[in-house]
Amino acid sequence: MTLAEIFAADLEREAVGTRRVLERVPEGREDWKPHEKSMPMGYLATLVATMPSWIPMMINHDQWDIMPADGPKYKPEELHTARDLVAAFDRHVARAREVLATATDEHLMKSWRFVVGGQVASEQPRHVMIRDAVLNHLAHHRGQLTVYLRLNDAPVPAIYGPSADEGRF
Repeated sequence: MTLAEIFAADLEREAVGTRRVLERVPEGREDWKPHEKSMPMGYLATLVATMPSWIPMMINHDQWDIMPADGPKYKPEELHTARDLVAAFDRHVARAREVLATATDEHLMKSWRFVVGGQVASEQPRHVMIRDAVLNHLAHHRGQLTVYLRLNDAPVPAIYGPSADEGRF
């Protein structure tokens, strides 16, 4: 099994639970956050919905400068409803599947850089970045989003096991 096949299988498993979380994001609560230091729910939900788009970027480009001095700064997609979040997520997962289907182990061993304003913030082999900065990072932020759901009285889906709202799968 290749690295790309492993990542594709991981993405498929994580996509099921992530999609279920995004379906439950309450509308009209985009600015809500549990603490002043926390991300607003709309930003967090958009981040979760769009993180799979990082896989094609990491495979097709050698770096990403989120705040380039000579170009536009990163601006997240505008997703305002659960329907928008799910549609974007499905689109990004589909594209990640396509790109992973053509990625070789040799290419995934090559270095990739995350850059902020021209300064390298992180540089690792692509396979490490996909695992850490996409798949593990996605699970982390999805977990945060489930807490936001709970605090907004939205039902929390079962992901890796039962939830208080759904019991068994």
